[in-house]
Amino acid sequence: MSNTTLNTSSNKSLLKKLMGFREITLIFIIIVISAIISVLSPNFLTAENLITTALGLAADGILAIGMTVVLVSGGVDLSVGSVLGLSAVIAGGLYLSYGVNIWIGSFIALVICALIGLFNGYFIARIGIPPLIVTLAMMGIARGAAYVLTQGSPLSLYGNLKGFDFLGQGKVLGIPFFILFFIILIILFDFLMRKSAPFRLVYYVGSNENAAKLSGINVPKVKISVYVLMSVLAGIAGIFTLSRFSVAAPTAGNGSELNAISACVIGGASLAGGEGTVLGAILGTILVGIINNALVLLNVSVYWQNLVSGVILIAAVTIDYLTHQKKS
Repeated sequence: MSNTTLNTSSNKSLLKKLMGFREITLIFIIIVISAIISVLSPNFLTAENLITTALGLAADGILAIGMTVVLVSGGVDLSVGSVLGLSAVIAGGLYLSYGVNIWIGSFIALVICALIGLFNGYFIARIGIPPLIVTLAMMGIARGAAYVLTQGSPLSLYGNLKGFDFLGQGKVLGIPFFILFFIILIILFDFLMRKSAPFRLVYYVGSNENAAKLSGINVPKVKISVYVLMSVLAGIAGIFTLSRFSVAAPTAGNGSELNAISACVIGGASLAGGEGTVLGAILGTILVGIINNALVLLNVSVYWQNLVSGVILIAAVTIDYLTHQKKS
């Protein structure tokens, strides 16, 4: 009798432990939702739709990787969508207006993105202004700069990006290079966040900033590095977006910051800092992407996507808040 009770208790404990891993729960939810959508729309599981969906997720996924690091540090970055758009505009504008080699233009765009991250990090870590205020201001600055540089009109580079277009349109063994690059970034940053000493410092800073300072960690340096990394990743996403569509649009990345934050929080990142994984953020990105793709396949108006994204964000934040209330 006691053995049976012990085994039952052990099984329940194991199940509870497994369900405690947000990633496993998300994988289960993704499978269930995918199965439902595939019944409602036979086109969902076609190779063409899956590849298109994956390509659409790649840019948001790159932002989610960086946002995970930012949230773990105890911060937030609302400027990433605007930085993505500005990166594409700078690279495309330098090429069209001044004849700068597109690769050199892209490098210059990434340097500017790094400087934007440095600006954000400095005002947050050194001056002490809240991340929400600094990055909200930068969101307006970067988006405004993109509109000024383009005069509000998209810059078409169609047919002029031979070689460069491979980034967003090329394939390796039948798989889009953009997707392969995205997968490499996932593996790299998931490993770094779990095993790399410099990235582990981000967890220490996010968990308890004062304790981190007392232990000798250069907290401002860690925070500044986090925002520089975030902006560079946003710039990379912008360059790939430019390559994929051959258009530098000032509206590119609009709303991507909310998708990235939603994906990270759904994946287990805490808005309070100190928690989060890259794998969880990517699973959150996939979940949000699948839901948006389902709306398209089911012929739901595109205007509903923003509403659904907002609902997903508030639900994710509410769950995060209630979880931490329960823990405390």
